[in-house]
Amino acid sequence: MKSYSQALKILKRSRIIFNNETIKSVNSLNRVCASNVYSNCYYPAADNSAFDGFAVNSQDTRNLNTKRGKLFEILGTIAAGNKPKIFKTKKFQTFEIMTGGLLPKGFDAIVPKENVVSHPSKKKAKYIFLNKKINQNKNIRFKGSDYQKNDLLIKKGTILKSNHILALKTLGIKYIKVKKIPNILFFSTGNEVSNLEKIPDWKVRNSNSFYIQSINENFLFNFNNGGILRDNDELIFEKKIKKMLNSKIDIIITSGAVSAGKFDYVPKIIKKFRLSNYFKGVAIRPGKPILFAKIKGKHKAIFGLPGNPISTAACFRFFVNPYLQTLLGINEEKPLKAILKNNFEKKINFTRFVKSKINTTKNGKIEVEILKGQESFRIKSFVNSNIWTLLPSGKSKFKKGEIVDCFSPHYPNQNFLMNV
Repeated sequence: MKSYSQALKILKRSRIIFNNETIKSVNSLNRVCASNVYSNCYYPAADNSAFDGFAVNSQDTRNLNTKRGKLFEILGTIAAGNKPKIFKTKKFQTFEIMTGGLLPKGFDAIVPKENVVSHPSKKKAKYIFLNKKINQNKNIRFKGSDYQKNDLLIKKGTILKSNHILALKTLGIKYIKVKKIPNILFFSTGNEVSNLEKIPDWKVRNSNSFYIQSINENFLFNFNNGGILRDNDELIFEKKIKKMLNSKIDIIITSGAVSAGKFDYVPKIIKKFRLSNYFKGVAIRPGKPILFAKIKGKHKAIFGLPGNPISTAACFRFFVNPYLQTLLGINEEKPLKAILKNNFEKKINFTRFVKSKINTTKNGKIEVEILKGQESFRIKSFVNSNIWTLLPSGKSKFKKGEIVDCFSPHYPNQNFLMNV
């Protein structure tokens, strides 16, 4: 039986290739950036005003003070979006200028509107009165002060979010190169699994496929529901794998039929194929019977997840997610560190994924509580959780006050907004 770290190493060397594609930047939400993106212009594109106010030449104000003021003639108004006109200006002249308006030639400072006195009145202002020195470059947004042309905007391997789309559109980047989306074919297994709402006591509702399907709305794959494989569907499963080898499906995932029972045929069928990498059984809980196989000579892979709902959720989170991140070139996920609120004990040679509740204290510390009800059939504690705590092998007792590693419940940490 492999350790969790050994299993992850096998996943990392079992790469399948996803090509790149170019799409419109507005459609790139939750896609993975396939190459570095650089700014193709200066932002701001030109010097402009940071306030509604008046543009002045700072040299005209150098001798002004409370005892010596000066009227500045208003030449006109510059609004944001106006193309600036070329004027020959004289000393002690000004332009009214709106926020974002381009700074006219010969002017190098902005006086906010609230800091001037209009003359002869606000409604009929022809002049402004200043009696204070204005420093050069005051209240100006300078060309390229946010992004210079060719500055790095987005790194390769970034999961693109709404803030990236804002930047791409602001800088006029219409198209972006992203990784193609992996196609996953999912099967539930077992005679006991039902899609019906009303079921007898000897049946269970098919929740696992709907759980994973819900994840794909905010993550990195296309979900294809293959339906339910029954206890005697060995040959059907074998045909499905053969069909996958010549299809657009990249990964097959099954839920159930991977343990040691009479009808647990998934490992036996998979072993009929030529495999380059394989493991069955990992020293983890929940999810110990998990299976992985890479088809030799093909860019195809198979995961066999245990059938209990929490085992499926944990194994998808801690095996399938890291595998997808590796294939898509996403930077290795970093754990969120938190202070353990309660003691917990486990078997020393097992890695545990435990359902937990994370929160922040009044003084800003991040704490995590391991919830009761860690068995793989219990969903109440999963509903009440908002984080997984990963407790590594090599240690059995974890004490209150220790720092532990936490991972978002459904998505990689870099694609997760914490709600605590």
